[in-house]
Amino acid sequence: TKGYAVASAGLAAFLLFSAYLDKVKERLGLPLTVELPINLASVDVFVGALMGVMLVFLFSSLAIRAVGRAAGTIIDEVRQQFRNDPGIMAGTSRPDYGRAVDITARAALREMVLPGILAVGMPVTVGLIFRFARDTALPLGPNCCDDSGGWLAVAGLLMVGTIGGIILATVLNNGGGAWDNAKKYIEAGKLKDENGAVVLTGSEIHAAAVVGDTVGDPFKDTAGPSLHVLVKLLSTITLVLAPLFIAS
Repeated sequence: TKGYAVASAGLAAFLLFSAYLDKVKERLGLPLTVELPINLASVDVFVGALMGVMLVFLFSSLAIRAVGRAAGTIIDEVRQQFRNDPGIMAGTSRPDYGRAVDITARAALREMVLPGILAVGMPVTVGLIFRFARDTALPLGPNCCDDSGGWLAVAGLLMVGTIGGIILATVLNNGGGAWDNAKKYIEAGKLKDENGAVVLTGSEIHAAAVVGDTVGDPFKDTAGPSLHVLVKLLSTITLVLAPLFIAS
């Protein structure tokens, strides 16, 4: 299912990118048949592309770090309840489940504020900076137009950000799934060493697989799926706010 999600995000981003270019042509007064020369050798496109691929990795790192912080908060809460109420371990009293759920919900909302701001603010910031930073317009080619706005930098950000997001999401989904299932494979008793003996739970190999599972879960369940949303969100934001990036 994650493969279908990646494919759908890529197709949606491709269609929205085409719609973004059509919107730029409309605002520039160009016919839709004109091809806009988006050249990676252009400074605007290169810097925008660099910001796009940087956003993908920064977004992923923030998502993975958020999972670690939330998990650490939950562990502290559980330990505190065990210390304050010994009856929990004895089975004579019930833990405060609501407190743990409340911490999880608060962390989920709080930790995604910064990634959300980055996803929305990065294309807007890049487009506005390149729109107002340039004093003179540069001709892009015959029968085309002058680069008098930030739409070109945003096009580079969107194009490379989409490519990088799809590739990184695929790596995170597949890699995280492999690490997660490696532990289950060992615990099922299907892994054998070079002597043919079954690798048991509690061995060093199993301990390493547990570490891999700890990393793989946020890879395949948090960072990977969130990149699908990022890719589509970048395309949507640039399409809706395209007039801001074009000098009137």
